[in-house]
Amino acid sequence: MKTVLLYYPFQLAKNANSGSKLRPRKMHEAFLEWGKERGIEILLLSGQSKDRAALFEQWKSEGRLDNLLFCYMENQTIPFWLTDSGHIPKQPFVDSNVMSFLRGKNVPVGVFYRDVYWKFDELYPLKGAKKALMQFVYRMEERFYEKYCKVVFLPSDAMGSFVDINLPKVSLPPGGTDRIPGASNGSVPGEPSKAIYVGGINNEDYGLFLLLDALEKANADKKVCDLTVVCREDEFEKLPADKKERLERQGVAVRHVSGEDLNDLYLEMDFAFIPRYKSTYNDFSVPVKLVEYLSNGLPVLATNCSAQEEIIEGGGYGLICEDNAASMAAAISRMTGETGKYRENIKETFIQNHSWKARVEKVHESLTGGGGL
Repeated sequence: MKTVLLYYPFQLAKNANSGSKLRPRKMHEAFLEWGKERGIEILLLSGQSKDRAALFEQWKSEGRLDNLLFCYMENQTIPFWLTDSGHIPKQPFVDSNVMSFLRGKNVPVGVFYRDVYWKFDELYPLKGAKKALMQFVYRMEERFYEKYCKVVFLPSDAMGSFVDINLPKVSLPPGGTDRIPGASNGSVPGEPSKAIYVGGINNEDYGLFLLLDALEKANADKKVCDLTVVCREDEFEKLPADKKERLERQGVAVRHVSGEDLNDLYLEMDFAFIPRYKSTYNDFSVPVKLVEYLSNGLPVLATNCSAQEEIIEGGGYGLICEDNAASMAAAISRMTGETGKYRENIKETFIQNHSWKARVEKVHESLTGGGGL
């Protein structure tokens, strides 16, 4: 039986409460579905380095790695050598042993390289000698991938120029649900539209208060949009009193929900916001919330950060504005009358082009040319 190896050199999170924790699980599930349709066994090699080493040796002795089509690997925000508990590797050579074995069998390997925040001084928190040491280790990780991989998978094409790995770079579909909900329970015709913002509220870069400026302008003559903000409760408690007062003054509903409660809230909405300020980093990153919004059938009004703009405009999934209040206010007024057509576009093409299964298909195509089945 032909097999595909998923290599995650880290412990899968039990509580997948963020995009970085959810993605490996969703990819595994999508690979299992894809493999079942094609009669291909999917082997997941993950966990602490000691566990990976033991399972790798077991599978080798059992011959389960003798007929591999390809290997899909993921990295994390820290180099894979440091992903064991306490950041001290118990089996420091297991990763090179696995990759050497695959190279010896001419098995193509592709790695999803999720982030390069460590290359941006304003984002990377370490300073001084610790920063220099960690950045050296990150560069070692890049050389490791260059040595053993065939393809580097990225969240967006725009990120490619920041990845110093001399290999073909392929952007993957963002990965969304295969089950977009039907009709929403949004606003009543003639009433203000209902919109939602989910995310951080204590970082200016996220643009919540830019959004409030725009909303104030859009609602000046006639209220066209009601806003619900979903954030962590502890973040809201830390918000300065004047900003809390502003939320209250503008009639913003603040909720602290997640999981199914959040999915239920999405059903009440007409569209969603991603008001991030445009920057070099934001231009190439793909917000997890963009995928979540679209997976719930919600059109998106977002700023013109390149990667999110490409997805939204490319699929006709919403509107793009500049990162200033006047441009965003105009887009809000326009969006309130156009959500229907964007919802239809999401239903028609989002699953086909951007689902987790579409992501798996892109990995397969990139590593094998679509052959080997």
